[in-house]
Amino acid sequence: MDVTVRSFSLSAIALLLFVSFAQGQNPRCETPDQGSNLQVFHVYSPCSPFRPSKPLSWEESVLQMLAKDQARIQYLSSLVARKSVVPIASGRQITQSPTYIVRAKFGTPAQTLLLAMDTSNDAAWVPCTGCVGCSSTVLFSADKSTSFKTLGCQEPRCKQVPNPSCSGPVCGFNITYGSSTVAANLGVDNITLATDSVSGYTFGCIQKATGSSVPPQGLLGLGRGPLSLLSQTQNLYQSTFSYCLPSFKTLNFSGSLRLGPVGQPTRIKYTPLLKNPRRSSLYYVNLVAIRVGRKIVDIPPAALAFNPTTGAGTVIDSGTVFTRLVAPAYIAVRDEFRRRVRNAAVTSLGGFDTCYSVPIVAPTITFMFTGMNVTLPPDNLLIHSTSGSTTCLAMAAAPDNVNSVLNVIANMQQQNHRVLFDVPNSRLGVARELCT
Repeated sequence: MDVTVRSFSLSAIALLLFVSFAQGQNPRCETPDQGSNLQVFHVYSPCSPFRPSKPLSWEESVLQMLAKDQARIQYLSSLVARKSVVPIASGRQITQSPTYIVRAKFGTPAQTLLLAMDTSNDAAWVPCTGCVGCSSTVLFSADKSTSFKTLGCQEPRCKQVPNPSCSGPVCGFNITYGSSTVAANLGVDNITLATDSVSGYTFGCIQKATGSSVPPQGLLGLGRGPLSLLSQTQNLYQSTFSYCLPSFKTLNFSGSLRLGPVGQPTRIKYTPLLKNPRRSSLYYVNLVAIRVGRKIVDIPPAALAFNPTTGAGTVIDSGTVFTRLVAPAYIAVRDEFRRRVRNAAVTSLGGFDTCYSVPIVAPTITFMFTGMNVTLPPDNLLIHSTSGSTTCLAMAAAPDNVNSVLNVIANMQQQNHRVLFDVPNSRLGVARELCT
């Protein structure tokens, strides 16, 4: 299946933000969500209060995004290296670098909050009034919701949260990531997604946050664990959802999250979802080969093979920006890519080791999954400076450590696709769609 994604310039992000400030907020920011469809905004969107306070240079943007990606990849690698079954994502939280956010309403009367959309996490939590150290200016006022209640330590759900704490009558839990920690109480309340109302939704109400990397928004976990949105709304959405992620270059910065089987595309190719009982929340797929141009590159089978014991394999992730491949796979792809880009000297920028200071004609790259091929043209694989003076292959090697066994297909490669997660039928679908 051939898919096309528009190229983007990271400097264009700053330019678009400047235009939005000059012209006033985009009216689409106030467009209400409809049915079971939520608008998806990039964190740099004019609709996002989390956008940078001042425009960044292209180099600053690239290096910042790479640094945050590195932390996320290291977290995912640490997850798959664990030896025990953990029902809900814990440890170093992966929302240090949320890329896409959605709106949700909590409580009675409803309070609108922004949540990071995360397919590799089950947790749901929001910053609450009285939180010490929370940087968000929008907090959930639990005391103003007539339908909110806390959960006690005797509740079975208290055993499903990370690091439960029962020093008092309320079930609390702690999350640590990087240099930051979060302490939250477990509670339930109504949540409204688009026009769908869900009663008794379990989530963490953050009471204290420390450290410099605490994300200001809440989290909507779309993983497969017992406290994820899918598990808590199984009767409503049948554990099915899809999203279409907008390109960074799109002025409206708006894609969509479609919950439930209704309205999902019928013309779509599928690959099976694989199950890893040691890390059940992650969406593993079977990547069998990678083609650069017309050549299938020589990758050791172990670099792509799914292994539930070690956690090795390939996952689809909404929060990583640039695709990461384990070193043997990346080196094979990179070397063939360089071979096909002739008469141009290779330079580097931060974690990108395949950059060029002159215009290039780049080959396509095809991810070959069981039952489905996804061909990405150069516009989907390259990042360009605004002046066009620097072009980089927007992929990198996974971190070089003992846990480096995971290939991550990131959101840049997913932009302007409809990606369908059909959990009951254990399959993932991909179809071309312009996400605006």
